Amino acid sequence: MNLTIRIVNLYKYLVGEKKEVFEQANTKSGTLIGANIREAQNAESAADFIYKLGSCSKETDETMYWLELLHHTEF
Repeated sequence: MNLTIRIVNLYKYLVGEKKEVFEQANTKSGTLIGANIREAQNAESAADFIYKLGSCSKETDETMYWLELLHHTEF
């Protein structure tokens, strides 16, 4: 939840700075992490749980990419 809040706050900042490409991609991947974790907690089987956590891992990696890009481009 804390990550999602920070992503939403980053989104609000980027919207104000007119950085649409960054805010759209980062907000999508960043907010899906918490939602996917919540979904995994209600998995119907062990395989479903593993699958859903795998999705979290992918979204986390994508979010890290966007955050690193923002950092390296001095946002």
